[in-house]
Amino acid sequence: MRMTRLDLPEADVHFAPDWLDADASQALLGALIDSVPWSVHHIRMFGRVVASPRLSAWIGDPDARYRYSGTTFDPLAWPAALVPVREQLQRDCGVEFNSVLVNRYRDGRDAMGWHRDDEPELGPAPVIASVSLGATRRFALRRVARGAASAGALKHAIDLTPGSLLLMAGSTQRYWQHALPRTAKDVGERINLTFRLVRPDAKAWNPD
Repeated sequence: MRMTRLDLPEADVHFAPDWLDADASQALLGALIDSVPWSVHHIRMFGRVVASPRLSAWIGDPDARYRYSGTTFDPLAWPAALVPVREQLQRDCGVEFNSVLVNRYRDGRDAMGWHRDDEPELGPAPVIASVSLGATRRFALRRVARGAASAGALKHAIDLTPGSLLLMAGSTQRYWQHALPRTAKDVGERINLTFRLVRPDAKAWNPD
């Protein structure tokens, strides 16, 4: 597998645009649309519980419970279509994954706001493997505020094409936020898979 490293300070982000070929990517998209029990996750933002603007499912091994934005998610069982994907990712990345957040973006109005994958269960330097299926969408990153610097002073964007793999590791989640912005373009349906290793005994990083 050939990956390109993005030129981002204090980050370890690699991109492989064709990790899955076109036929495999399209087949996986259809299988997941049909087999995943989709729901709208509710999260806490600014003191309020709101519905996420997308469909989601938290999938993983039985002990991969995950707490995000004030809500604890118990994992659903692995659908058959995702078992070989996890196995291939673990071989290619040399990293263990016991869970995956599956997000379904039905059109350009569905989105993901700015955030970091920095929950305590992920440890101080998590490896997040993000696989994209379906429509191409723009993925944005911005540098977190540090000292007198302003958040977002340093930005980067990349188009996540179907079958692509984006790997975020090292200190990326400490110093960078990421998002999938809304778009007014007429885009089709997209599914994103973010594989991770959840460890209940992990210790979160301490911010500077």
